[in-house]
Amino acid sequence: MVSLFSVYWTMTIVTVMIAVFALNLPFGYWRSTTRKYSLPWVLAVHLPVPGVIALRLFSGIGFELYTVPLLVASFFAGQYAGARLHAWIHEHSRIDATGCLVMDLYHSLRRG
Repeated sequence: MVSLFSVYWTMTIVTVMIAVFALNLPFGYWRSTTRKYSLPWVLAVHLPVPGVIALRLFSGIGFELYTVPLLVASFFAGQYAGARLHAWIHEHSRIDATGCLVMDLYHSLRRG
């Protein structure tokens, strides 16, 4: 039988996973434009970590061991999706893709 606690926990962990994924999209986008293991690359990988920690604390899921694989998977999926998004925009858009997702979307929408 499904308890109210398990439904609440599932909604919370799924919500945090989506937020972690969304947080990592622009950083993966930026990371794809940097040289591997350079300072900007390291920053693109590690700057979202405090945000993930804040999401864990504010959502109440804490640092339970069973949440780690789910959030690590969301973290790397967001990084990967951001890199793929950069490649897609670079190939299919009329603008020259930079390392900033926000500005590339702005220029893409402005030019139509």
